[in-house]
Amino acid sequence: MRRVALLGPALLAGCAAAPPTEIPVHGETPGYTCRNVNFEAFVGQRATSELGARMLAASGARTLRWVRFGAMVTMEFSASRLTVRLDPQGGVASATCG
Repeated sequence: MRRVALLGPALLAGCAAAPPTEIPVHGETPGYTCRNVNFEAFVGQRATSELGARMLAASGARTLRWVRFGAMVTMEFSASRLTVRLDPQGGVASATCG
């Protein structure tokens, strides 16, 4: 019984010494944070998968959300998402993180 009493505090001390881990925020992907770069360079270009890949690479975002002209979107913010709004002709009108 005495051994069990000595073992308990040692096990609890090991748990207390563990470093805290960062809990990701809902909707965000750890390691990916969108950076607002010079998105004006993409404005006017036709929305294609190749353009989307270049925009993701430039921004560092994990996901890309295309928003068609006049469409409504949620206001939920995600630091790992790039939102690209399109003009009526299907070209890039603007891009922002979130």
